[in-house]
Amino acid sequence: MRSDFLFTSESVSEGHPDKVSDQISDAIVDLMLSKDPESRVACETMTTTQRVILSGEIRCAPMYDEDNEDWAVNGGWAPGAKEEIEQAVRRTVRDIGYEQDGFHWKTLIFENHLHGQSAHIAQGVDAGGDGSNKDEGAGDQGIMFGFACDETPDLMPAPIDYSHKILEKLAADRHSGAAPFLEPDAKSQVTLRYKDGKPVACTAIVVSTQHAEGYDEGDKEAELKSYVKGVVTDVLPDGFISGETQWHINPTGSFVIGGPDGDAGLTGRKIIVDTYGGASPHGGGAFSGKDPTKVDRSAAYITRYLAKNVVAAGLASRCTIQIAYAIGVSEPLSLYVDTHGTCGGGADDAAIEEAIKSITKLGGLTPRAIRTHLGLNKPIYRKSAAYGHFGRTADGDFFPWEKTDLVEDLKAALA
Repeated sequence: MRSDFLFTSESVSEGHPDKVSDQISDAIVDLMLSKDPESRVACETMTTTQRVILSGEIRCAPMYDEDNEDWAVNGGWAPGAKEEIEQAVRRTVRDIGYEQDGFHWKTLIFENHLHGQSAHIAQGVDAGGDGSNKDEGAGDQGIMFGFACDETPDLMPAPIDYSHKILEKLAADRHSGAAPFLEPDAKSQVTLRYKDGKPVACTAIVVSTQHAEGYDEGDKEAELKSYVKGVVTDVLPDGFISGETQWHINPTGSFVIGGPDGDAGLTGRKIIVDTYGGASPHGGGAFSGKDPTKVDRSAAYITRYLAKNVVAAGLASRCTIQIAYAIGVSEPLSLYVDTHGTCGGGADDAAIEEAIKSITKLGGLTPRAIRTHLGLNKPIYRKSAAYGHFGRTADGDFFPWEKTDLVEDLKAALA
């Protein structure tokens, strides 16, 4: 691994069209889980000018049951269910802040094409209810990765961590009224110089933010750029900004038309923004719109949780963990740990793998065990759908995969 290099990561705001789609999809996941913790949801969202379209599959008896004769008159939907879904969609768009001619929470056209889950998928995933003792299987095949490093207090790669925090600050100031010239759509990009494997300086900043009319020229443009520079300087560590830093703030000029009015959005198109900014491998699966039986989501969370605890325990300064599943099969096919040559304290990667397997309070790494240990069958997902799923603060039921409560168990297993 090179020790001296430049590395760049980007983030996008809650008002980016793809992130609007992610948040809507996860609002539907939360709605279904609030009705039934065992709901199955695969909700895809498309957003475009004045339109939101949902598609996908669900299984949530309080909301939808195509075999219930009492509900047949409503196409399988419980009374009021379709209205609740539409309300969740409009509420999400409103909370993001879209009240524009091209995309307005109150007047947008909404289409709901959700339908029942495939029985063929369900039979592979469901636990045996016929005396077969079959354990619940994974919702799909796939490989998932988790990562942690000691570059920031959040144990995240620094470029993506700072990219998220820049946009979070812009959004907070927009919502509070401190920066009334900002609109919801924005992107950031941070390039850092690494020396001896550690970030030491910022060589380039790119921030493009949607803005009110007139903030692309004269004194108003200067005000916007000065404000953005202040936010970036506050977010980055002291000394990272210098005369070497290149600034690109709204480099294309005007950015008045944005969000779904400027570019169509789709669920699941920002998987690198959602994870580690390219500093770690990614298995390919998106998170948003999926209930936690889908290992694309839950296994990515458990591998982050495990990797973060390895680093928090001081066992390594970098840790990548891969896990793999087959659809309908409960036990993972493989578990792989790579500490990139940073492992210390007499342990090695193979020993850490065995230590993880030995921790009884995890209950194993089956889909059910993951959901039970992390408490994932709850309506906790919309918060995760902007500014990254990782590097967040564990708070009550939210972001449980960011806890570092396995540190002592790992140390004991390796003693």
